[in-house]
Amino acid sequence: MSKVFSALAVSVDGFITGRDPGADRGLGDGSVLFDWYGSGDVPSRLFDGFRLTEPSARVFDDLAGRIGAVIVGRNTYEDSSHFGGGSPHPTAPVFVVTHRPAPDITDRQTLVTTGIEDAVAAARDAAGGKDVGLMGGGVVTAALRAGLVDELVLHQVPVLLGAGRRYFQGLPEHVRLRLVDVTPAPDVTHLHYQVER
Repeated sequence: MSKVFSALAVSVDGFITGRDPGADRGLGDGSVLFDWYGSGDVPSRLFDGFRLTEPSARVFDDLAGRIGAVIVGRNTYEDSSHFGGGSPHPTAPVFVVTHRPAPDITDRQTLVTTGIEDAVAAARDAAGGKDVGLMGGGVVTAALRAGLVDELVLHQVPVLLGAGRRYFQGLPEHVRLRLVDVTPAPDVTHLHYQVER
């Protein structure tokens, strides 16, 4: 069965955006979280325009290559200007989880209003045996609460943002993780965890 995982850039103090993210403001002042996408000379095999350092390219492309479908939360969808009507991944369909109407949904995007469990089931069906990627703190937290997350990857950037949207929101109990791999790279450390059940 395909795995469900999240791989997000995060500050040392746990933020995945800077201050004041939102529609027409993107990730607020948190763009520093993504400087490592262009800090090297190795082009990504999957994402045009990304030039990473060798260790980051290896980690990033391996993870991106696993993805067959992406689930995003409404905030991520809005902050990212609806992904221009497409997906945050060059080949994977996107499923947007929300309880509010989303009038700008396109035929390349799927709206899921019945919760994270249904979104994961639909994304798995669409993924064709590949894995499902999660984007956004709310989606990751909801999936953790439901016991649906297999792996977490934190692309930890050495910066303290002080404010923004948190990677993890309130959880009802501890979630135990097992460190699988650490890959240090210039401008970022890639921390790969398995969620223990």
